[in-house]
Amino acid sequence: MTETIKIVGDNLTLDLILWRKHGLRGLALIEEAMKLNPGLKDVYIPAGAKVVVPNLPVELANSREVVTLFG
Repeated sequence: MTETIKIVGDNLTLDLILWRKHGLRGLALIEEAMKLNPGLKDVYIPAGAKVVVPNLPVELANSREVVTLFG
């Protein structure tokens, strides 16, 4: 399932949109997002453009990286 987002700000990039939507795990979806948006030609997405954002696959959505500070 995908979601279409309308860009309302300036200086937004596809990787920033994926990071805001899915967090750090969303950066793994850049290639898939580029395939869904073949009209993106510039690094910065212009205001008013519509971008199709893919959802996280189940294996990425259910995984969490555990960080321990003390061993």
